[in-house]
Order: sequence, then structure tokens, then C-alpha cells
Amino acid sequence: MYWPLGAPRVYAARKLAVPSATGNGQTENQEDEEEKYSALLGLRVSRNGQYFATITTTSLNIWQTSPVVLLVSVIRSASSLRTYGDNVDVLLRPDSSVVAVQTSFGFLVTYNITVDPSARVFQQQRTDDKAPKRSSSGRLPLRDPIAGQREVLIRFRMIIKIDAGIAKALALDEELVIATAKPAAIQCIRWVTDNKTSQTSTELLSRVPWMSKKSAVVDIIHNRAMSLFVWIANDGKAYAVQRMPPGNERLDTPRRLFRGYGFHVQEQESLFAVKASINARFSLLAVGCANGEIHIYTARDYVGSIPLSHKLSPPVSLSTCGPITFLSYSPDGYCLFVGYANGWVVWSVYGKLGGNSFVADRSISTENNDLWLSGTREGSWIDGGSGVLFSRYDDSRLWLLEMVRSVVTGCFGPANISRMLLHSSSAVMAYRGHDLLDLVSVSADSSLWHQAQIPAAYLLDQRPIRLAVISPDGRYIAVAGRRGLAHYSINSGRWKTFDDSDVENSFVNLLRLYSREHGLNDSSLVFVERLSSPIVFLTPTGENSLLVYTSENDLYHYIISASDSGIHLVQVGQIGLHGIVRAPARVRAVTWYIPEHQLLDGDPSQDVVHASVLFLVDAKLVLLQPTTDDEGKLKYDMRIIASNVEYFAFIRDQGLSRNTPETPLPLSAVEDNGSDDFRTDATLLDSLWYFNGSSIQCWPDVQDLLKSASAEDHKDLPSPVSIPVDFYPTAIALRSGVIIGIDPELVQRRDAHFAFFRLSIRTQLFLPPLLRHHLAQHDSPSALSLAHAYRPLPYLAHALEILLHSVLDDEVDHPPSPPNTALLPTVLAFLAPFPAYLDILVQCTRKTELRSWRTLFAHLPPPRDLFEDALQRGMLKTAGGYLLVLHTFDEEGEEGVGVGAEQCVRLLRRARDRGEWELCKELARFLMALDGEGRRLRDAMAKLGFGAAGMGEVVRLRALGTEDGRGVGERSWSASGSGASGESGGGGEDYFSARGGEMLNAPKEGWGSTS
Repeated sequence: MYWPLGAPRVYAARKLAVPSATGNGQTENQEDEEEKYSALLGLRVSRNGQYFATITTTSLNIWQTSPVVLLVSVIRSASSLRTYGDNVDVLLRPDSSVVAVQTSFGFLVTYNITVDPSARVFQQQRTDDKAPKRSSSGRLPLRDPIAGQREVLIRFRMIIKIDAGIAKALALDEELVIATAKPAAIQCIRWVTDNKTSQTSTELLSRVPWMSKKSAVVDIIHNRAMSLFVWIANDGKAYAVQRMPPGNERLDTPRRLFRGYGFHVQEQESLFAVKASINARFSLLAVGCANGEIHIYTARDYVGSIPLSHKLSPPVSLSTCGPITFLSYSPDGYCLFVGYANGWVVWSVYGKLGGNSFVADRSISTENNDLWLSGTREGSWIDGGSGVLFSRYDDSRLWLLEMVRSVVTGCFGPANISRMLLHSSSAVMAYRGHDLLDLVSVSADSSLWHQAQIPAAYLLDQRPIRLAVISPDGRYIAVAGRRGLAHYSINSGRWKTFDDSDVENSFVNLLRLYSREHGLNDSSLVFVERLSSPIVFLTPTGENSLLVYTSENDLYHYIISASDSGIHLVQVGQIGLHGIVRAPARVRAVTWYIPEHQLLDGDPSQDVVHASVLFLVDAKLVLLQPTTDDEGKLKYDMRIIASNVEYFAFIRDQGLSRNTPETPLPLSAVEDNGSDDFRTDATLLDSLWYFNGSSIQCWPDVQDLLKSASAEDHKDLPSPVSIPVDFYPTAIALRSGVIIGIDPELVQRRDAHFAFFRLSIRTQLFLPPLLRHHLAQHDSPSALSLAHAYRPLPYLAHALEILLHSVLDDEVDHPPSPPNTALLPTVLAFLAPFPAYLDILVQCTRKTELRSWRTLFAHLPPPRDLFEDALQRGMLKTAGGYLLVLHTFDEEGEEGVGVGAEQCVRLLRRARDRGEWELCKELARFLMALDGEGRRLRDAMAKLGFGAAGMGEVVRLRALGTEDGRGVGERSWSASGSGASGESGGGGEDYFSARGGEMLNAPKEGWGSTS
């Protein structure tokens, strides 16, 4: 759900060389010396992401992240460098109040960081006398954004000597955690101490029972939300470690500072752990291995249950990507950024490959000096996940790569899932191709993206942007940062923000309804509902319902009531989920399913009694079904129905209208062309979709899932339909029958001096796997009803062709055993009533090898009969395609199948009579390729009565056959464009083309070439 966009910004803090007054060439030497000492060695970002620190060999720099500005620098003196050693690493206390510099002689030089709220730096000076800007309603003046940045002061604190040597150090809120070298131990030094406890505590690793006796810790990672460490040892093992709380030691046992468990233990050196990262949102531990792979583990509990979840492999070999330099999960946990010595890669949380720098052309990168594509040293996410800041080896610069993300990462609403809305640190991007129904409109055309910059006045106080949402009709967008919100109209291009900052900052445990027609102020407030606890999640459902889930584990059901007196929220139900959901803060999404009878005729206050509730907790999709206990009280049975869920979509929540026949359609219904209105299939209106990092999974009818999951039946859950995708899917376009997604594309040009990323829209049909699922379940009526619902789409025939092609390939590569279990006859019987049936067959033969033809035609009438059928229906070009099939079987020695001059002449005569001269030309070229001397063509011309003029045409066509680079008698295969036409006769497709090989995007050629 994260994608790189544009070109990175570059920052540097480096003292420039002063030209020598003597002019004796010392300037170049000074520059070389400065380059040597100015390369960045360390990078640390504070917990709130507001500040970060970098070091070089001799200096310490403190930066601000939004915008990236160097605030203060400390350059160590020559005597300090001689006494304590050069800078090696930097530590930053999470609250950014203390920074420590690790030196090469085993010292920690610490500094206090203070912020002066009254002093400002980098102030802009206004030279005009224009009146101050005012709010959108004109009532209040806006705070001027030119006030500058708060001044940061840095003061020396103390120097700490670590006699045992520093292997790795980590700064936490309460203490410094240091892994020492000799002896191998973990030492904890408190920032502030009292007289009752010692400031320092140490635990020797040789006495830790859960570690190898001779191992030493070389890297430490800590996550505050999980209260968990990951230690990486020099023997390649990784340990999940917790800090023991003080005061719980027993007198009869040795004092322990930590307890832990080895979860990554490998014998092969290529799988030894080198880097690690912790994802608290999804309870994952990522371990980077020496061979460039990343092993992802699931932390189920704190007592050692940490199984392997999945593995990620770099898109190139280890020799190309180099060793891993850092791992970093985004703040919300949805994205993993992996830096390598020679590039970087972005993965989604469960393994979908996103942007990476290894697709770059290295020669162009070197020529344009795009070093950000050729390796990293250290890096971190900043500004709430809006960008990745990283450095390179032997370089003094920082690169800030902007990332755009789907709004689903912050706000899991139905409209956000059904429509593609992205946001960056300062802008929103809405894809408007959903409003157009045919597949041709689903493209990466920039005109289909609507981009709007978020007001700078709102960003000044409330950044970073945390949430964004789009209206179901796609006309309005709202974004929210730390407090308040900003509202945007796509049609007018205008933003609305709060006039009063006090009102903007007062959103605490409140549900507010504002009028969209007025400004954001008290006068436009139409309703307020105060809740007793913070809201975790809220979502609209149905036509006028609202679900609100709070941190007290209560799910409230509201009805939006409109009357003459105004609009109100009326609470009609409440579900207490105490004891069912253990951690409300980990709930990412909530929705429910209400049976049809309750929706149409039931009392809304009784919806909670009938509703089956779906929760997305971390990455688990949990189903709660209502039932009653022995006393008749309402209770809920819980069942986990899916794991590794990045997001899910319940189509009913998207508000599509139900327009479906009450009874299954007969086979003849697909031939009725009387109506072009789209008819959504009932099962897809109740379908449930989710993405697991590799493929889209779909239950076509959630009712089947509910029946299997009920406690009374105790059945296994029905298997979802799996739809593999090679891009990241972002929306299910149900009306178009496609899955829409995004694929980042790196643009490099020799006439441009920089490379940049752009977003490419990708689509994939979901009809073929759904149809195959129904047919495999022997449910032909459901498959027919689904296909009939998408009859108006111009690419339905192409979807049916993909269905046939996939089944045919599978049965050729893996013949079914026993043969009567084959799915291919069922698919062919399903396709037979469709008007494009003959086109679908011939298109499939064009794109498969000869061995697949035998499997296909074993279940079909002879090709000669199909040729006659196409000729009788007037599908001349389709009949021409079957001529190629007949000729190929003739060359392979199939008896009774060969192509004769009679078929060619009949087809040529029909084409002449209908004035299809292009078809006549291609048939003539085909006959010429069969007979290099042209006898067959001359005989055909004579039978058609062309006479002497026809002979002249023969000469001209023979000349055409040589001018295109092929001799008349030369036999080769041509390839043509893909896609079956839904029209009778096959449209303008060229059916005389190759069997197998690269078919889909090859240029069209004539019919006169064969094999």
C-alpha cells in the first residue's frame, strides 16, 4: 500500500572549502580531506519523527523533519578527537532530549537538546504590505506560516567510558542499553538515578541460559509498543528478548535482567541473521539474512511461540543487490523498506513486491549521477511514513524518497476500498477511472488522476496527515492530521478548514455532523454525540447506518435520521464484546452482515440480534455469529476465517444496487441482446474479498461462509477463490469485472538528468477464476448467471477465452486422473451457447501449442465442421482461422482433416461477394504460402472467374509477398494482437497466426505465412 513517487530530495550539511590565498593548489587537497571526514556514519530519528540526528567523523548535526532543515551542529575539537576517538555511531533518546555520540575509543559523548519556544530561526521576511490571509469563510485571520522554526540548543552533558568496549548501543526512554565486547555482556545505564538504586546494571551473556555460551550480541533493536527487543548474535542467531521489571528477583536465584527465546536459529552461514526490524501493528519480527533474504516471524506471545510466517527474496541475486544494510517498517506497519549495499526494495507487510531500485539501468544512473538508486547505508521512515530518509556509504548527502500510500492504511472505510485514493505528506490523489465503465478507460492516463495540495495552513499545525477518506460518489475528500480536518470538493477544487483553531483542536470522544454546504465552524454544526471512551473505528453501513467501535470494547449502532428539524444520530443498538476482543486498539476494521429478511422487514433496533460481525484484528479476519445460551441470552461464537489479511472488502458495504433475476437464467438467455443494462449478480453483492500479500481471495457468497462457520454445523470453511495478481490490488471494480491496482514504474531517459518514479495503473479480470470455481463445483447455473450479468462488457469474450485457456493449459500440463474428472468438457459445454463461441475456440488455438490442440479438439467436433458452422453464420474471418487449424492437422498427418482448395475457394468467394477485400488479400497470401509456384492461387482465381485480370492480381500479390522480407515459398509464422471480439465474425482479428510463443503484443501480419 506504499509506493515511491517522483525523485528524492537531497540534503547535505557540509562545510565548503575556502580557496587558498596563495593559489598553490591546496584547495583541492582541502576538498578531498573534507570529503573524507564529512561522509555520514550514522542516522537516528526521534520517536515522534520531529527531529533526527546524523554524524560524520568529526561532527554532530540535529535536523528537523518537516520541513527538513538543519537546526544545529557540533564540531568536535582536534584535542577531543585525539582523546576520545572519532565518531562511530549516534544514539538519540526517543524523546529527543539527549543525543549520544559513540567514539572509536569506547566513549559515549552525550549532549542535552533543548527547544526554545520563543526563539525562531529560518524566518522569512515579508517585504510587501498586503493584508494578512483569512480563513475560508473570511471570519478569522490565519496564522502566518512564515514565522520560522523553533530554535534548538545543544549543550554538552557528560562523557561515559565503557571499559569493556562497545559492540552496539541503544538509547531508550529510561536507560542506555549497551552490548559490550570483552567480556560479552549487556550493560544498562540509567539516564537519571536516585540514591536507592544503582545507575548501572550488567548481565554477562555467558551466564544467560537461553543463549550460546560463547556468543556475543552485535545488534539490538527495540520496540516500545511491544516492549520487545531483538538481539542478533555473532553466530547468526536472533533472539526475542524482554526486559525483566525491577524488583521481581528471587533471593534463591541469580538476578536476571532479561529473558528471551531464540527464534531464528540456522545452521547455514548464508541464513545467518544480520539485521532485524519489529512490526508492532501486525506482531511481526523481520530478520535479514546474509544471503539477502528476509525471514518474517509471527510473535504470537511472549513465551517463545514465534513461528515463521513467510520469506521475502530480493528480485536479484546476492552479487547484484549486496548485503542488507538496514530494515525498517513504516510506522503503521503496512510497508517494509529494505536497504541493500547496491540498492533498495519495498515490500508490503505480507510480501507483495513494490518499488525497487534494481530495475534501473546502471549505465544511465551512473551517467546522471543518480546515486540514490545504487545503494544505502542507513535509513529510517520520517513524517509519519510519508518518506524514507537514507544515506549512502562514503557520501555526505541524505536522500528523502517520498512515498504515497493508500488511505486504507489509516481509514478502513468502504468508499476508501472501492475507490482509489492516495495521499502523501502534502497532497491527495484520487483516481477517477471508476466512473467510466469500460476497460479502455481504466488506464494510467494522467487526466484520470485528480491531485490536490493540502492547505499549508492546516499542515503547519496538524501534520503529519494520518487519515483521509473519500465520499462514496467520489466527489468529496476529507483529510485529518493530529487534530481537526480539512474538507475538499473535487468539482470546485476548494478546501474548507476550521476558522477557529480552538474548535479544531477540541475533537475528543465526539461524533460531530457538519453541514457540507457551509464552512467548518460552530454555525455549520448540526449534531453532536458525546461518547464515554475514545473511538477506535467508525464506518457507514447500509443506506443510513453507522457503526462505531470504541476502546471500551463496545460496538454502537446508529441510524442517521433526517427530518424537518434537522439531521440526528439515533442509537438503536449496542454490542458488548468484552472477553471476545482482548485488545480493542488492535482492531483495524469492523463491519457486519444482516440477513435479507431483517434488512427489508425487520426493526433496526433488532439488527444487533441478527447481525454477524466481521472484525479485522491485526491480520486476522474474525467472524462473530450470534447465538443464544441455555438461558436464552445473546452470545457470540468466534471463528478466525482468514489470516495474513492486508485488507478486505465486503461488497454489500459499497452500496451497489441489487438488480438480479430471482430464478437461474436458461442457457438461451445469453443470446438475448435486448438490453444492455448492467445486472449485478446477487452472489457478488454478498461477496467477501481479501488480499493476503500474494493473491486476492474471494468468497462469492458470504452466506455459504456463514453457514459453514456456524457452531451447529461444525463444517470446514469453504475454500475461497484464489486470484493471483502481479501488482498490488487496491480496488475491486465490480461493475467492470476487474481488479484495479498500482505498479510503480521507474522512468529513466538519457535526455533527462534525473530518474523518477511514477504510478502505473494495472488491471486484471476476476471473471475467469470465479467462473472456473462455479464450474468446478458443478454449479453451471451460477456460472451462467455471473457471465450473463457482465454481458454488456465488450471484453466478456476475452474473459471467456482466458477461462478456456487456463483450463486447457492445466489439463495439458497435468492430465486429470481419472480422465472423467476433467474440467475441460464442462467448460466447453458452458461456452457453447455464447455467440462468440467459435471465436473463443479459434483465438485459443492461436495462443497455444499443437499438443494443446489435440487435447482441445478431443472434446470438440472436427475442425471441418467448425469451419462449416462459422461459414454458415457468416463469420468469415473466424472461418479463416479454422483453415489454419485444418492445414496444421494436415501437415501433422491427421487423416480426414486436411484443408482443400474447395474450402479456400468457398471462403474467398464469400469474402469477394461481401466486399471484404482485406480478407481476400490474406486468403490469397495464404494460398501462395501453401504453393510457392502459385498454382493453387491461379486455380482459385480461375474458379472465381477473375481470368487474365486475376493473373495480374497474382503477380501483384506475389510482389507483396516478397517486399515484406519473405519469399513466397518461405514458410514462417506470423503473430497478431490479442483479445477476442464479442461481435459475430470476430471483428478485425487476424486468425492466421502463431501457435504459442509471444502472442499478446506482437504486430499483426498477413495470413499468407504458415508452418
